[in-house]
Amino acid sequence: KKICCIGTTSMKALETAVTIPGKIQPYDGWSNKFIFPPYDFSIADMMVTNFHPSLSSLFIMVCTFGGPELIKNAYQIAMKEKYRFGTYGDSMLIV
Repeated sequence: KKICCIGTTSMKALETAVTIPGKIQPYDGWSNKFIFPPYDFSIADMMVTNFHPSLSSLFIMVCTFGGPELIKNAYQIAMKEKYRFGTYGDSMLIV
């Protein structure tokens, strides 16, 4: 089965709730997880996310998931096409 996270918050929540054998367990509390390379994502195969400011922790997570070259290319296209960045901006699907 394929799993698509909608947003970086749901990605972080799922990765926080995953157990060592790769199962999602109920979780109640704060997450102190900071996802940066190298990181092996456990649950999601795809992610929908906004275009985040470069060098933000969200941008770093997205680059870790999609790969820096793919994300760099997507951002170059977004800037060329005048996509909106930030919380209420345009989004992308990373497969």
